[in-house]
Amino acid sequence: MIFFRIAAGLSLCLTLGCTDRSLSPVTPEALTVGTPKTIFVATNRAELPDGSFGPERSEDYSLLELTVSIPPNHTPGMLEFGYANPDPETEFTLAARHQFQELSDFDRRLKTELNQYPPNERDVLVFVHGFNSTQTETAFRAAQLAHDLNTPGATIVYSWPSLGSPLGYAYDGDSVLFARDGLERLLRHLKKAGARRIVLAAHSMGSVLAMEALRQIEIRSPNWSEQSLAGVILLSPDLDLDVFRSQLQQFQKVPEPFVVFVSRKDTILNISRRIRGTHSRERLGSLSSIDAVSDLPIEIIDTTAFAENAGSGHFVTATSPTFLALLNEAQATEDAFDTRPQVVAEFTEILPTTVIDKDMVGAAQLVTFTGGER
Repeated sequence: MIFFRIAAGLSLCLTLGCTDRSLSPVTPEALTVGTPKTIFVATNRAELPDGSFGPERSEDYSLLELTVSIPPNHTPGMLEFGYANPDPETEFTLAARHQFQELSDFDRRLKTELNQYPPNERDVLVFVHGFNSTQTETAFRAAQLAHDLNTPGATIVYSWPSLGSPLGYAYDGDSVLFARDGLERLLRHLKKAGARRIVLAAHSMGSVLAMEALRQIEIRSPNWSEQSLAGVILLSPDLDLDVFRSQLQQFQKVPEPFVVFVSRKDTILNISRRIRGTHSRERLGSLSSIDAVSDLPIEIIDTTAFAENAGSGHFVTATSPTFLALLNEAQATEDAFDTRPQVVAEFTEILPTTVIDKDMVGAAQLVTFTGGER
């Protein structure tokens, strides 16, 4: 799996004005125009009469397969899509939606998807979206990045019941807690279903959900995460440092690599601090100094240097053309990591065919922490 590329790409925060974002029509004819991409979805959102899944919470756990049509004129790094009347020629379009009635049917379809790749690439990425997201938006972003970065294996979005509104911060915070059991259920099942490796990636508020789910797994099954996950990626995590420390304390051993992407220019996380009345306390995703986490067994990648040309300071890794271009231009050379920091050497275990360019490493201010048990 191209782990570092996924880490750089997979983050989601959409600013969409007054558009009715609940609309997501299925347009089968889009497949005659665009390039199809399969995105699997596990969700505890409530199903709507039209077969889509909205912001309400459900005790049911649904598994779906979405087919996204990527427009022929798509520019890498961009996410173009409409809502009520999508144009497949220029916009990402939902071309098919299938809900699995039996878990065994989901397993068979997932294995079919994975079998398209060589045995050493049959990996599963589980992506947990952030605040203010609809299910279709998240699927579009996952499809766009998987397409642009040519990532092998299967992508599964864990779609928790976000209100999909800039005013839904409190609702989304409660939904994160509601969704913990569902994410645990998905992760445990994927391991049993035969996924070669599982990488867990989470963005913004989704990082709270990911860490809470892993924490409760560790309480019930000590050392499960280290034994079962090929890595954890937190992108712009909207996490209090004290809470993050308390979550990590439940791990006998933290999965390797455990990577946190941060930016000192993340205005959304600065707003988050003020909403909580803690403007003097930094969020994990906007650290200004490594001192606060230097004793933890994690790696920090500071993307502040790329914030100026990014579409949004809250998802620099997905919207900075420079950052994406650097990743796509990286060439495979086994010896290229000999003089890199330790975190890069660890990435080679996941990325045997990816080279991190020396200039890119410098620009991204990649820092390794060795404190704590590894």
